[in-house]
Amino acid sequence: MRLYLASTSPARLALLRSAGIEPIVVPSSVDEPAAVAEAERQHGPVSAREMVLLLARAKAEAVAAGTPDLDGLVIGGDSAFELDGAVYGKPHRPEIARERWLRQRGRTGLLHSGHWLVDARKGGDGRGVGAVATASVTFATDIRDEEIDAYIATGEPLAVAGAFTIDSLGGPFIDRIEGDPSTVVGLSLPTLRRLLHDLGVTLPELWNRVPEPTPPVD
Repeated sequence: MRLYLASTSPARLALLRSAGIEPIVVPSSVDEPAAVAEAERQHGPVSAREMVLLLARAKAEAVAAGTPDLDGLVIGGDSAFELDGAVYGKPHRPEIARERWLRQRGRTGLLHSGHWLVDARKGGDGRGVGAVATASVTFATDIRDEEIDAYIATGEPLAVAGAFTIDSLGGPFIDRIEGDPSTVVGLSLPTLRRLLHDLGVTLPELWNRVPEPTPPVD
């Protein structure tokens, strides 16, 4: 069975590959700020959890509706970092990323990842199911300013929610994660497994690649 990934996130793609799934990547064309603005116009302010689920659903449904000859399942995802009630997406600019790192150093925030899974199998009912996974992230207190500047200079934090990663250069600056670590990467694998169950599918049905073997530990 094929899984279509409605995302261009390299981290989500790598995560699925590490779990034995080689998805077909189909980027969505969702205007995220417009989608959030429309939801707030209709229903008032949306929380971080509501926002990531809203955008994950919009991406998955856009790909399911706009891609011809689909035959499989479509997963959409979105992530946001929350600190002191403020919601942070991708910073895009170095000065914004630096400001956030100075604020979150030594503190704990919440990383929310929204998921929406659409049944786009031929003969399927087109049903969608969704869920939000949340993990807490605690940043080290002893991160030096020069380390923050060097990390930002790599460009990595500019294009990720919260301006940090745990699976790449940002990992050494994270002291603790409470919750499913893959949530922080951007797609909770346990949550995906449960959503598959809601559509009558088991995760092994999506296995279509052999992950690279882990080298033995000396």
